[in-house]
Amino acid sequence: MTDTAQNVNLQYLRTRLGRICVAIIGSTPHEMLERAAEAVRENTLLEFRLDYLAKPLAAMPRLKEFLHLHREMTAIATCRREANGGKFDGKVADEMEVLGKAAAAGFHLVDIELQTAETLKQADWKKIRGHSAAVLISYHDFKTTKDLDKIYARIQPLHPDFVKIVSTARSLADNVTMMRFLEAKRDEGNVVGICMGDQGIISRVLGLRAGSRFTFASATTGEETAPGQIAARTLRETYRTDQVDAGTRVYGVAGDPVRHSLSPIMMNTAFHRETVNAVYLTLQTEKIADLLLLIREVPVHGVSVTMPLKQEIMKHLDRTDVLSQKIGACNTVVRSQDGKLIGYNTDVAGIVRPLEQRIDLRKAKVLLLGAGGAARAAAFGLKQKGAEVFILNRTPQTAQKLAREAEAKTIRRDQLVKANFDLIVNATSVGMTGMKQQTILEEKELNAKLVFDLVYSPMETPLLKMARSKGLAVITGAEMFVHQGAEQFQLWTGKPAPREDMWRVVTHALRSRVEG
Repeated sequence: MTDTAQNVNLQYLRTRLGRICVAIIGSTPHEMLERAAEAVRENTLLEFRLDYLAKPLAAMPRLKEFLHLHREMTAIATCRREANGGKFDGKVADEMEVLGKAAAAGFHLVDIELQTAETLKQADWKKIRGHSAAVLISYHDFKTTKDLDKIYARIQPLHPDFVKIVSTARSLADNVTMMRFLEAKRDEGNVVGICMGDQGIISRVLGLRAGSRFTFASATTGEETAPGQIAARTLRETYRTDQVDAGTRVYGVAGDPVRHSLSPIMMNTAFHRETVNAVYLTLQTEKIADLLLLIREVPVHGVSVTMPLKQEIMKHLDRTDVLSQKIGACNTVVRSQDGKLIGYNTDVAGIVRPLEQRIDLRKAKVLLLGAGGAARAAAFGLKQKGAEVFILNRTPQTAQKLAREAEAKTIRRDQLVKANFDLIVNATSVGMTGMKQQTILEEKELNAKLVFDLVYSPMETPLLKMARSKGLAVITGAEMFVHQGAEQFQLWTGKPAPREDMWRVVTHALRSRVEG
């Protein structure tokens, strides 16, 4: 193909590229094409991971036919060797044969790993460029995020049509490094940049705004081809990547772990329902300095703070409301118009409101399990309403400290069997999905009229199941979760929260997890 024809073809190709490239896998051609046929209904940019096939060359006739039938689709051929994090066990020559055949079959782009590209001779390039396929040279670092400009400088002499640099985020700050790199290369119009890993999810959404040509997604949950990859539908429907622009405000849930948090689906639903140009992300970190850097650099306009940062973040805020100061823990940060960080505590409302709908808290006798951030909110909130609070914690000294501060009392485990309460509140993480310890009390210790578990995932915790088996009334953590989230939404936007919509998506997601 002549240089002029190649340039015309490249310009046309750029007009076809969507913002989300869906990675298609399959151990057989039939399986791969079946998944591709499903994905192409909603996505026009697909990456075929040919290295997942046992015999990719044998699949070329069927792939060629599929491309011919789906002319609306733009297809990338990838055959990554094991040495570069892929599944292809052949040599460089074998890899290039597969990619050459893919180019001849009609693939629009071929992805060549940098380490492979640097070994190719002129004859190898001619075989690839002899067809109309554009060349994407990619680099993957599965360990860290290093000097991205240095990697880019290695790629440029090879004259690729597109550049893809993928690193691994070990901190939230690594996302900032990636986005600054993308912003600097924005005018090139041909660079794709992503951070892998749980801490790199930010780059998969905001990288598009920074200048990444597109981002990668899995076809469905469970078919990820890289750590931290998100399903295409989730990117489009939850994070609304097609609408993220320079005016989009960024919010998130910060703590560790937050990967399975339902805050993103709840808050993004609320933003969409109330037509707020904002996106809400998971900010996985246990380091306060890392979070503060991200808040400052992105910038982030609001944060839901969870374990283990609720107390530590207090001393880094410009000011806090009276409730947060009294409790000594903050779960909500608002960035004011002048850039100041203001702390609030919406956990108290999330705990007290569901209870007030059911019982009179004045002089109610309450057993509170735990002494961390959520327990502090419960202790102060319940005492404020006139309840008599007894605190039980794994570490007695921590319970005693909270009891002194909240003017509550402590209780020993051996006293529970003979004690009676109006209410039991679990403010520990025991029973949470993924936790090894599943029960915090024995059935004989559940001597109460009402049991409230602040753990929201799973919706039916072991504690609540045990309570139901005894005929006790229960309140799920989902109620607290939605109530406190609605308060956060109002603090951030100044608008009433769409509580019913928030409740609907949260309960649907929790039930789906059980069914799944």
